Amino acid sequence: MRAQRGAHIRTAATLASVVALSASTLAACGTGSPSEPSTTENQIVAESPSPIRTEYSPSREPTETEKPTTEASATEEPTTTAPATTNPPTTAPPATTPPTTAPPTTKPPAPPSSQAPSAWAGKDWEVLPGVGNNVALTFDGGASNKAVGAILQTLQDHGVTATFFVTGEFARNYPDDVRAMSNAGFPVGNHSDTHPAFSTSTNVVIRAELAAAERDISALTGATTKPLFRFPFGDRTNLDIQVVNGEGYVPFRWTVDSLGWQGLQNGTRNGQWVCDRVLNTATPGQIVLLHVGGHPQDGSTLDSDALDCIIDGLQAKGYGFVNLRDVVG
Repeated sequence: MRAQRGAHIRTAATLASVVALSASTLAACGTGSPSEPSTTENQIVAESPSPIRTEYSPSREPTETEKPTTEASATEEPTTTAPATTNPPTTAPPATTPPTTAPPTTKPPAPPSSQAPSAWAGKDWEVLPGVGNNVALTFDGGASNKAVGAILQTLQDHGVTATFFVTGEFARNYPDDVRAMSNAGFPVGNHSDTHPAFSTSTNVVIRAELAAAERDISALTGATTKPLFRFPFGDRTNLDIQVVNGEGYVPFRWTVDSLGWQGLQNGTRNGQWVCDRVLNTATPGQIVLLHVGGHPQDGSTLDSDALDCIIDGLQAKGYGFVNLRDVVG
């Protein structure tokens, strides 16, 4: 009996040792299941939109893509393995593996296609500086070409120069009139492509408007519209002026708007009313805003009707005439 009890005790002890050893081995190897990926890995973080047009920045070109480095030639001889030293270091130094791709490079911002003359940058000009006792007659062309022929004839009859600003749409709709302006010796400037309000347009839209108008107007005149530009509606911010300058344009506003584009106003206005408005505001360096179109409702062309009177009246006051391309130089 004692012998059997002793055998049982030894057997129990052996089993306990085996269980303990197995538990220790399992704990050391880690038998738990792999951890689940965090649910936050699948969350999407919304980015706040960046502010639009808070400062002027020229367009940037995209960065270059990463280029793979040249791989070693298959014909290269294998390197000779150095013999093992008698006492090798306990830890081998890490091998330096050349990167498979070259570090990306970033191009600097692309310069603007051109720059406005520095002496004229930063302003939407309302009065011309340094022109003495001269004024500038300027004509905008947008929706209608009704008075183009009469205006060109009057200017030629008086031997007076002037400047025209037309939209890209006007050039596409009335190409013969734009050619006639240029052939008569008058500079034709950029008045945007579709006549949007620039103060609510992005820089990208503004540049596209300038480029499209330049393309279609210069194709007819054989000359660039730069640096002559007029804002649609006269609507602009300081930032818009910077963007326009950055594309090579000088914006010209006006000293007096003839208001002939407003039409007859129920018979209260005519060519003489427009002429008086211009003559009463005459000043050295004056920029006069006139239009080549007819009123969309009453069909009047008051600016064209007033042009003889305006030219005669300004000359009687001792004024001459300049065009804006000659002024900018």
